[in-house]
Amino acid sequence: MDNFIEVKNVTFGYKDYDNNNILNETCVINNISFNVKKGEFLALLGHNGSGKSTLAKMFNGMITPDKGEILIEGIRSDDDDRKYEIRSKVGLVFQNPDNQIVASIVEEDVAFGPENLGVPPKEIRERVDEALKAVDMYEYRNFAPHKLSGGQKQRTAIAGIIAMQPDCIVLDEPTAMLDPKGRAEVMATIKKLNKEKNITVILITHYMDEAAAADRVIVIDNGDLLIDDTPKKVFSHVKLLKEHGLDVPQSAEIAYMLKGGKENSELPINRHRCVEYIVDLLNKN
Repeated sequence: MDNFIEVKNVTFGYKDYDNNNILNETCVINNISFNVKKGEFLALLGHNGSGKSTLAKMFNGMITPDKGEILIEGIRSDDDDRKYEIRSKVGLVFQNPDNQIVASIVEEDVAFGPENLGVPPKEIRERVDEALKAVDMYEYRNFAPHKLSGGQKQRTAIAGIIAMQPDCIVLDEPTAMLDPKGRAEVMATIKKLNKEKNITVILITHYMDEAAAADRVIVIDNGDLLIDDTPKKVFSHVKLLKEHGLDVPQSAEIAYMLKGGKENSELPINRHRCVEYIVDLLNKN
């Protein structure tokens, strides 16, 4: 797979100004480098304030680095002449769908993005129908968004991004405000878009079971890149993750406790593997 996003020695800090003088600066990203492959499903983890959301905004040019560079298919994110092109490639979904829904009818909301891009009406109709079907919301196309559940609202927000036909979708804690049913609906949608439509997905989440479904996990801590590996290997570092204020999937936690707190690169990260792991332990004993 080719690199879709390249993050090269990126540093960024939020600044407090007084008459154009910098009074204070808080560094939230500290000399980070990594790549995201085209078609990859990447999960970004970190405690609150670790820099995850800042990175999300950098991926589509909302924020630009103080040092280093971010390339989107070879385009520098700070290239003002190509901001439109970057944002057509990378769509951003936030945790509160109410902040992204702008119309009084579902299909009108999904059409909003393509309309602003100047897409012809006939093509907008096709894009809206396709996007709603992709997130299993087509039957709700004439509903008022306020009558939808939290999961349905978030899937509508995702459909609005899909209708703009980006190559990559960045989701910043999209299930944080949802109940378990809504979380499951949104995660099923994300996986479907990644596997069936080859859309690159970057998921920021504090739910470890969601991160376990990714191809790869990056852990950010106080602006530094702590771990970058497969979910199985990342969640084998139980002690390290806990030291940095993070958890692990419940399956890995159970296996870790059964091993007496000894880390193992083969810790299970889903319920099915956890059952197999426990059976194997019982058989050995």
